[in-house]
Amino acid sequence: MQKINPPIVVIAFNRSRSLNRLLDSLKDAHYPNDKVTLIISIDKAENNHDVLQLAEKYAWKFGQKKVVYQSENLGLRKHVMKCASYSKEYGNVILLEDDLYVSPLFYDYACQSLEFSRDKGYIGGISLYNHQFNVNAKVNFSPMEDGYDNWYFQFASSWGQAWTKEQWNAFSNWYSTKKELTQTPTVPQNITRWSDKSWLKYFIHYLVEVDKYFIYPKISLSTNFSDSGTHIGTSSAMYQVPLHYFRPRKYEFSELNDSKSIYDVFFENRKLYQAIQIGSEDLCVDLYGTKPVNHLKQHFLLSTRIHNFKIIRTFGRRMKPIDANVFHGIKGNDIFLYDTKVKEQNPYKNSFYPKIAYYHKYISRRNAKKLFLHMYSQRLVQFFKDNLRF
Repeated sequence: MQKINPPIVVIAFNRSRSLNRLLDSLKDAHYPNDKVTLIISIDKAENNHDVLQLAEKYAWKFGQKKVVYQSENLGLRKHVMKCASYSKEYGNVILLEDDLYVSPLFYDYACQSLEFSRDKGYIGGISLYNHQFNVNAKVNFSPMEDGYDNWYFQFASSWGQAWTKEQWNAFSNWYSTKKELTQTPTVPQNITRWSDKSWLKYFIHYLVEVDKYFIYPKISLSTNFSDSGTHIGTSSAMYQVPLHYFRPRKYEFSELNDSKSIYDVFFENRKLYQAIQIGSEDLCVDLYGTKPVNHLKQHFLLSTRIHNFKIIRTFGRRMKPIDANVFHGIKGNDIFLYDTKVKEQNPYKNSFYPKIAYYHKYISRRNAKKLFLHMYSQRLVQFFKDNLRF
């Protein structure tokens, strides 16, 4: 029996094609009754009359429909913040940007997630999207399977998300004290350097600072078309993920203490300390090689990178996801457990082909070399963009 009835808030601007596609997916979704409020919020622009017209003509048969056209151009960050504040009025809220597409079961999952998270202080929000790409390391990603329908991630979601009033208020109060963000080794540099129009980077900093998580589904309830627009130059299928299409059911959520699938903002598994029997405060996990280890404070380091520390133990990189190799003690010389207090020459060398081949089902050495050069050139371009100002 459904206990809560959050409104669905669609955030739109000037992409009528994207909005129409999202609204079509909402029309085909399953809802518990005919009292679901749909709010379509459109940011002001000179050339988006077609978006407003589409929203006004859209027939919503599951409850009340409201179309809100902003009186001034807010920009993405302010627009999202304003739409999320509907949680104060309704007690909960589901936010969908216009380039998303939802599973028929998204509303049912959101309601059950909100109900589960209501009294959990360690949960900062709900994601409908399931990441399959590590945006920091630019490689494929999947969380450990632990038998539950959710996993925990210290990374806020912007591709289909929900909040209770309490969760949003906690962030909003924190946000009101932050005029600007400063770089910290606890958050990836590329995230802090995102555009000032990004609300997401603030929420990610918030989760890290107060040690909270978003809960994510194991099978995604939304997917992202990344249509070209104000903040995206070219459309991409990079963030497309499979959607959940099974019949409605009762989801089984893990408590934080029971989960084996808890990830920090660097996409690193926070439960690996149990597998190698080292205290969590003494271990830094860097399997994707993106953490700034020059700021390392922990005694031990678990990493795929070559460092000149004493090697205590090694693991292979054969199983997927990558953290499974440590959980199962897979033999090999691809992952190193270091004692950072002891300097020692590392006899191993990293090779680009095994790494690239690991993250792809099949790739020849010739194509791997091309891919490596492409990835390297892209990172070089990004480096100059981030560090040079003309």
